[in-house]
Amino acid sequence: MSTMPPMGGDLSRLRQLNALTVIKTLRGAEAATLSALAERTGLSRPSTKEVIDELSAMGWVEEVPPAPGTMGRPARRYRFRADGGHLMGIDIGAYHIRAALADLDGDLLAETRRPAHPDAPIEDRLAAIEQAAAACLGLGGLTMADLWTVAVGTTGVVNSDGRVILSASIPAWRDLDLEGLLGEMFPCRVLVENDSRLAALAETRRGVARDARDVVFLHIGRRMGTGLIIDGRLHRGFGAAAGEIVMLPETGWREGPEDLNNAAVVPEGLPPEDAAGFTLAAARNGDPTALEAVERFADKLAVGTAAAVLLLDPEIVVLGGGFSRSADVLLPPLRSRLERVCLRMPKLSGSTLGDECVVLGAIDYAIEHLDQLFFAPDAPALRPPVRPATTPARPDPA
Repeated sequence: MSTMPPMGGDLSRLRQLNALTVIKTLRGAEAATLSALAERTGLSRPSTKEVIDELSAMGWVEEVPPAPGTMGRPARRYRFRADGGHLMGIDIGAYHIRAALADLDGDLLAETRRPAHPDAPIEDRLAAIEQAAAACLGLGGLTMADLWTVAVGTTGVVNSDGRVILSASIPAWRDLDLEGLLGEMFPCRVLVENDSRLAALAETRRGVARDARDVVFLHIGRRMGTGLIIDGRLHRGFGAAAGEIVMLPETGWREGPEDLNNAAVVPEGLPPEDAAGFTLAAARNGDPTALEAVERFADKLAVGTAAAVLLLDPEIVVLGGGFSRSADVLLPPLRSRLERVCLRMPKLSGSTLGDECVVLGAIDYAIEHLDQLFFAPDAPALRPPVRPATTPARPDPA
C-alpha cells in the first residue's frame, strides 16, 4: 500500500520546476511578455505571472521598460538578468595569460592578455595571472568582489582537485595545487581544468561542433593535445588523464611541430614562435619545401588522430588551437591519411574560435558550474528568496 507525499512538498517542488522552466526559456533570449512565456513554457498565464513575480523578487528576472516613443500601454516584457552576476575565464599557457570577463549568459564583456615564459618562476606566473584578471575587471568597471566563479584552463595533467600533476610545457607546474593558490587570489569559487578539454567544451557550446555528442578536439600549436567530448559530456577519464596521446612516443606528437618549425623554408633570424606559421603560409602558396614539411607533420598528426577516431568513433574531429588558422592547409593531408585506416570517417573541421578556444571554454565551464548550483532540477540555491530587487545572492566560494 503506497502513501502520498506531503502536499506542501509537492507544491514547493512544482513552484521550483516552474521557475526553472521560465528561467530556461528566458536565458539567452529576447525579453518576452507573460503571454509569450506562458505559450513557450506550457504554463497558465496566472502561474507564469506568479513565477515571474517570485523570480523578480529574488533578483533573477526584471521588467524591461518600453522602448522610447512607444505609444499606448504596451504589454510588460521580462528578461533574465544575465548582468546580475559575473564570471571570469582564464587561459594559462606557456607563453601567454588570457583573462575574459563574462555575464551569466557567457557573453564576453572584456578581455586582456599578458605575455609569459615557460621557464618563469611560479610567483611570476601567478603575478601575471592576477594582473591580467585585474586589468580585465578594470575594463569591465568591476572588482574582484563582483566575481561569482573563476574557471581556469591550464596546460598539463590536472586532477579532480585542481592540482596540476605535471606539465611538459611549464616545468615548474608540477604537483602544484593551482586551485588552492588561485583560491587565495580570488574571493569566489575557482575551478581548474586542462586547457584542451575546455577548448573542446567551447567547440560544442559555441563553435563548429555545437550540439555534437561525440567530439575529438585536436589542440594543435606549439604543442599538441586532445580534448574529448563523449555523449555530450567532457571526458576526463578515471585519473583525469584522458586524451594525453602526446605521452605515447610512437605518435611523434611531442616533437611533431618541429617539422614545421625547422623547415628549410624558414628564414634565419625569424622568431621561433613565428616559424610554424611561416611554413604553413608558404605551403599555402605552393612552396614545395614547405609542402614536404606539412606532409611530415600530417604523418605524425594522423597517427594519434586515427587512434582516437577508431577508439571513439566521433561525429566530428575539430582542428583547433594556434594552427587552426591553417586548417585549409592541414586538413586535406590529414583527411587522406585517416581515410586509409578509419572504418567510418568523421566530419573534419577547423575551429572558428582560434586562440580564444580555451578562455571561452573556461567561461562555459563556469556557467555549467553555476547551472548545477542554481538551475538544476535538484539545485537548493534557487528555492529560498535571496536579495530582493537588486541582484541574486553571490554563491558561497566554498
